Amino acid sequence: MKKLLIAVVLLNCCGNQVLLAQEDAINDSLYRIVLTAPDDSFKVFALYKYGELFETSNPDSATWYFEQGRALSKKLNYKKGLAASASYYIVVLNNQGKFKEALELAKEALAIFEETGSKRDMAVGYINVGSEWQYLSDLQAAAEHYLKAKNISDEIKDKRLQRIANNNLSSIFNSLGQYEKGKDYAGLALVLARDMQDDYAIASSTINIASAESYMKKYAAAIQQFREVEQLGIKMQDEIIKMDGWLGIADNYKFIERYDSSEKYYLPIIELSRSKNYPEYEMYGYMGLSELYVKTRQYAKAGSAITKGIELAVQLGSKIELKDLYLRASELNESAGNLSKALDFRKKFEKLNDSLINEKSSSAINLAEAKYASQRKQGQINELEAQRKIQDLHLRQKTVFNYIFAGSAVALLAIALLSYRSYRQKQVLNQQRISELEKEKHLLAAEAVLKGQEQERSRLAKDLHDSLGGMLSGIKHSFSNMKGNLVMTPENIQAFERGLDMLDTSISEFRRVAHNMMPDILLKFGLNAAIRDYCSGLNNSGDLKIVYQSYNLENFAVDETIAITLYRVIQELVTNVIKHAKATEAVVQVSRENNKQLITVEDNGNGFDTSLLDRARGIGWSNIKSRIEYLQGEIDIQSGPGKGTSINIEINV
Repeated sequence: MKKLLIAVVLLNCCGNQVLLAQEDAINDSLYRIVLTAPDDSFKVFALYKYGELFETSNPDSATWYFEQGRALSKKLNYKKGLAASASYYIVVLNNQGKFKEALELAKEALAIFEETGSKRDMAVGYINVGSEWQYLSDLQAAAEHYLKAKNISDEIKDKRLQRIANNNLSSIFNSLGQYEKGKDYAGLALVLARDMQDDYAIASSTINIASAESYMKKYAAAIQQFREVEQLGIKMQDEIIKMDGWLGIADNYKFIERYDSSEKYYLPIIELSRSKNYPEYEMYGYMGLSELYVKTRQYAKAGSAITKGIELAVQLGSKIELKDLYLRASELNESAGNLSKALDFRKKFEKLNDSLINEKSSSAINLAEAKYASQRKQGQINELEAQRKIQDLHLRQKTVFNYIFAGSAVALLAIALLSYRSYRQKQVLNQQRISELEKEKHLLAAEAVLKGQEQERSRLAKDLHDSLGGMLSGIKHSFSNMKGNLVMTPENIQAFERGLDMLDTSISEFRRVAHNMMPDILLKFGLNAAIRDYCSGLNNSGDLKIVYQSYNLENFAVDETIAITLYRVIQELVTNVIKHAKATEAVVQVSRENNKQLITVEDNGNGFDTSLLDRARGIGWSNIKSRIEYLQGEIDIQSGPGKGTSINIEINV
């Protein structure tokens, strides 16, 4: 990432001797300041600016000058200078793949900005911290920081920071597979970049647009965009930008099976990044080559490229890339017949993949977007509150005026009464609008949470069914085939059969759990069939007898979101009966009357004191209440010790 705190003006050096002379003069001036200036804040930034000159050509020298600036800032207790060092220093650290060290520096700077900095400083701090989280593959943490930066930069109307926040959010959504959204954010960033006439900003935004085009299989358009990036890198003499363009061109040539052209770009990337100590780009070069060699059946070269890529990914802590390389290594060894190595790499892939669940990150990021929208709603509420206070002030002024001239004219009194009436009407309307916005904000948050929960349940159910279920079935099949080829004693045969029975039981139980998390019958046949199937399953597996009754459901279609929510409520209520009521019988009734959905769950258990619910901290009761509130429904509970429990729910559909 380029530094974001200090604006750097890059001179166009293509053949203009006057500009070269000016640049040399500036550099000489900086060097004289570094050598002779007194220890003050001016010298701190001179050290940073002079160190910046060596960022690419001599990172060790750049680091030395940055460290001198940090040390002087600490000596002077100059907090802004200490925070500013992060924006310079993290560029070198990122180029060397030291993302964890860069994250700690960025966090330190953000803490200083939050304590003493301006709003712009805080936006810069959030962007820097978000960038490091993104390098470390924590997309949720990255997006939360970018959205905070976007909120501030929109408020202060800082085009530079608006562009960076939009562009970084674009790369997040591209990583999550939401390419249209990624392209939209990048498009906003590119408009701002062109308006600022900033070549680096144009290149950065173009990269994200090109990436989105590539993901959407618009390869010709993507190649054209990446060629523009390459030319911008050459113009700016920026090797990082140039290699970004090369990588994009190489990848897209590979997608359209122009393998020779693709290889001609990957090899220079590896050579240049190795000579300049850019391990991240070297890793991406090996990743691209490994896939290319597999496609062209050059398996020995592919294995070598994968091994080098894994070493670099481990060194960099790049989890997403390391996961992909483990999978490629597993598939390559499996095709070569090295089953032991293939299994070892597959285990590494599965373990790392479990910790990088993209759907979970996506739900959390969409929730962060909802929070951002909610903050905008809160701003509207605050504005209405301010208007109401202004109206209160006007009313007090009019009241004083009326007291002074009370006897002057009856007409003035009439005008005052009319003004007061108009004010009261506006006040009522404003209060109604505030209430509506508050309600809309709560519903928005509740909807985001509920949708996130259901998406996670669905994802887990599919993962269990497709991954673990397939593995268990495969194990059973292997054991069954093995049985016919083994010579065993009668005792071993009996033990073998017991093992197969236990495996059958495990598969059945696993399928039951996956089915309860997101039952297919609910989506295929509707709410009535899903609840009937759920109650029937519990009747077959426990001591509790459940009677399910439905009335007048056939004539009404239930929205899918409402159906899932009602199913979860009933599921939670029945679970509470099983866990707490000690009941032998229960009744579940679901009916429809005009525009009302009615639900009743009764049991003959030991009952409880309903006043205890006000102090209940369990997540189950909290989930029930939040879902009923989301549907704008009402719930009534009748219970008492030894009297059983009856719960009635009424929802306007």
